[in-house]
Amino acid sequence: CMTGWRLGWLVLPQDPGIRDSINRLAQNMYINAPTLSQRAAVALFDDEEVDEELDRRVAEYAKSRKVVLDTLAELGLDTPGSIAPAEGAFYVYVDLGDKARQDATNLCKRLLREAGVAITPGSDFEEREEGKEGVDFGKRRIRFSYAGGVEEVSEGMRRFKEWWPKWLDSSS
Repeated sequence: CMTGWRLGWLVLPQDPGIRDSINRLAQNMYINAPTLSQRAAVALFDDEEVDEELDRRVAEYAKSRKVVLDTLAELGLDTPGSIAPAEGAFYVYVDLGDKARQDATNLCKRLLREAGVAITPGSDFEEREEGKEGVDFGKRRIRFSYAGGVEEVSEGMRRFKEWWPKWLDSSS
């Protein structure tokens, strides 16, 4: 028994509409913690020590979030509308516009290879619907997690800041 591993598969018709709808539904099932884990967590919320620990964690996340947002501002990546509000999660989602060169996946791969920093391309979270014209936002957006400690996040953002001009100067 491998409870919580969320393993499985599904065979679907080739119809992209059906496939996309099922994919959206499936994401709601495996993105969140299992019900049993959620109920166990709720039981802990009545404990004062747990409240104090949660307050410490929230404060640490706020510091880490500030590091990410401040670095993005220093690099001029905080233009109006380019950063999704970072108030309810542990990540910052950034629209790089033309600076991504419609290749956020390559940007993320290069950053990992060249600077040892892992971020996630927007294409992991959104993709252009088949047959629709317009901007493929997933190819120009990136996501920074600040779930690590403040020191870890600070070091990652220092490396990103140092590496960013290399991305801007490169032709590929």
